Amino acid sequence: MAIEVDIDVMLAQRKMSVGEFAEAIGITPANVAVLKNGRAKAVRFTTLEAMCEVLDCQPGDLLRWVPDEE
Repeated sequence: MAIEVDIDVMLAQRKMSVGEFAEAIGITPANVAVLKNGRAKAVRFTTLEAMCEVLDCQPGDLLRWVPDEE
């Protein structure tokens, strides 16, 4: 996957658990895990906005593009 998700880094920096984060943004811990592990095919802008608000960050702090290795 060319898009990598750094939620785990941000959660560690904020000393926040997945459960706390999930509750704060209004999704289940299982869905946070899907996002965190890079298995999500999409993310809603409303969810991304909530994530940025709770973590006090920009979308680029959570998502980054990495070129595929050939």
